[in-house]
Amino acid sequence: MTPVDLIEVGGSLLILSAFAAAQTHRLSPHSVRYLLLNIVGSAVLAVIALLHQSWGFLLLEGSWAIISTVSLLRMTRHDDRTAARTSGAQRADSPGR
Repeated sequence: MTPVDLIEVGGSLLILSAFAAAQTHRLSPHSVRYLLLNIVGSAVLAVIALLHQSWGFLLLEGSWAIISTVSLLRMTRHDDRTAARTSGAQRADSPGR
């Protein structure tokens, strides 16, 4: 097995572990950890697919990485807005205002 093969297996295991954890309800498919496992695993596999000019595999893994990244960004932006609203509500409710 070459080093690239080992990296490829590692990327696959990241994606599969996230999927298995979600299927057994040990990890939410909407959690940061789930999305990070998918982003890293699929990005690794996308780079390998690009190097091997495996266009179908690149399309699959590249799309997977992009979709997971967009989901993570949306989640963090939503969390930031929720925290800002909560913080603003707490200031408005505080005594002396």
